[in-house]
Amino acid sequence: MPHGKFHWKNSQIRKQIDVLSQKLAPTIVLKNATYLNSYLRQWIKANIWIYEDRIVYVGDNLPDYSAQTDIIDCSNKVVVPGYIEPHAHPFQLYNPHTLAKYVSQTGTTTFIGDNLFLLLQCEKKKALTFLDDIEKLPYHFYWWARFDLQTEVRSEETIFTHDFMNEWLDHKAVIQGGELTSWPKLIDGDDWILYWLQETKSRGKRLEGHFPGASENTLTKMKLFGVDSDHESMTGKDVINRLKMGYTAAIRHSSIRPDLVKLIKEIQEEGLTTYDHVYYTTDGATPTFYEDGMINRCIEIALECNVPAIDAYNMASFNIAKYYQLEDKLGVISPGRIATLNILDSIDRPNPTSVMSKGLWLLKDNQPQEVKDVVNWGEYGLGPAELNWNLEMDDLQFSMPLGMKMRNAVIMEPYSITIDSTDNEISESHDESYLALIDRSGEWRNNTILKGFSQHIQGFASSYSSTGDIIIIGKSKTEMAAAFTRMKEIGGGIVLTENGKVLFEMPLELNGSASNKSLEEVMIKQNQLNSLLKERGYSFDDPISSLLYLSATLLPYIRITPQGIFDVMKKTVLFPSIMR
Repeated sequence: MPHGKFHWKNSQIRKQIDVLSQKLAPTIVLKNATYLNSYLRQWIKANIWIYEDRIVYVGDNLPDYSAQTDIIDCSNKVVVPGYIEPHAHPFQLYNPHTLAKYVSQTGTTTFIGDNLFLLLQCEKKKALTFLDDIEKLPYHFYWWARFDLQTEVRSEETIFTHDFMNEWLDHKAVIQGGELTSWPKLIDGDDWILYWLQETKSRGKRLEGHFPGASENTLTKMKLFGVDSDHESMTGKDVINRLKMGYTAAIRHSSIRPDLVKLIKEIQEEGLTTYDHVYYTTDGATPTFYEDGMINRCIEIALECNVPAIDAYNMASFNIAKYYQLEDKLGVISPGRIATLNILDSIDRPNPTSVMSKGLWLLKDNQPQEVKDVVNWGEYGLGPAELNWNLEMDDLQFSMPLGMKMRNAVIMEPYSITIDSTDNEISESHDESYLALIDRSGEWRNNTILKGFSQHIQGFASSYSSTGDIIIIGKSKTEMAAAFTRMKEIGGGIVLTENGKVLFEMPLELNGSASNKSLEEVMIKQNQLNSLLKERGYSFDDPISSLLYLSATLLPYIRITPQGIFDVMKKTVLFPSIMR
């Protein structure tokens, strides 16, 4: 079992015992509450005593109060554990702080997050310091340790050094290895990855897979390698097959794959009778997907699909905590647990009226509460991007015979380029655009044609990408250069230009890859961008995901990466990047 990061000093435990012995008054009492007892799978009436940040008693008794005790009458309320997001990508334009601040108001207060951004954007020591510091916020953050960057980069070994990997796996906030997007390399004999899988398991930590469309044979191999869970089920049969093999299976509801209704109906049709090894995830959705909350929405959907209420709530808390070996701290309302819980009006209404995390009220009687939750990003070397190079017209030379065709927002197929790509501009009568990926340090470039992104976008530049490198798209090289110049001036971000004017700009203050603005502000910007792009011919649902996945080799078929144009299925660089 991994070493826990949340513990109390002897003096604190003695005070908690004194509360139970009526020598000291509790901080908060939830009186006459109907609460979910996850172990008994029952709704039970009880009084819940809380001292500072810990539940010290759950039962029939009432304590001796003091004037400082906050007594909440829950006679007509329901109390459930705080909701957990078990698979977060917390830098999807937003950042972990702004994400948690927003979705905690609807009950999601614990996040198990991807460390990819930290690997690519932070100095090694500062990344680990960030893990320590963010836990001081009134939310729960846990992390996973990647073994790959889900793209083809130069000098990957300088990131995944032996000592650094050990530091990550030893960190008390890191509770799993993965997600394992590089599993084809593992099957092909990569013992470096196998070594780190073994190291993760030896520390008692979980391993998470990433196996979309995997066969029974592949899933069996992955189980032999030690993988514990997978979140890539696309059908109810996928879920059942994973459960048959002993995996814990996530059912997903995200901006790319809002599949939860479909998955629940299909697993019900498959005859699933227990949900004990199933939980939800929103898998790093883009900002506007969270307008109505996060895991609360998953519970609503499950209840609408006639999932038993206890299972609907356990999939948001207890099942996750049990899987990650955190149930001695989280996901349960019982003595000794951290006081992280939600108060509801009724069992069938998972949007809380009050939210508590670490013993602090974040929402009380539908009123947001003031808490100390400031993050100084500059301490981790995260500020405006410094692009100390200029884009030259020579960087926008396109002679590649092979282009990328969008099947949907995230799947890219190869296609043969037939248009004349040597002119300054290409016609707006079709949906082909110039596409360049340029190293954020200005050392290399990749140029090709992207089909399906738009018909009328003249100039578009983004420092938001899976690798942090610069994406430039458009019909006009002049406008593309103008978009890049403005993006550089604002310290990184997303810029759209047309006819010599900037139509849209969104600064991304954290190295050009994430915003430091509130999630509400980011949502407004995303909606503006979506509308402008769709007006200009973007025909899919999620342009932010399109930007993210242009370089990501975890999906088929062809990608533009720092190494060059890459065939995902053959694992081959088709056309290497060009040094500038």
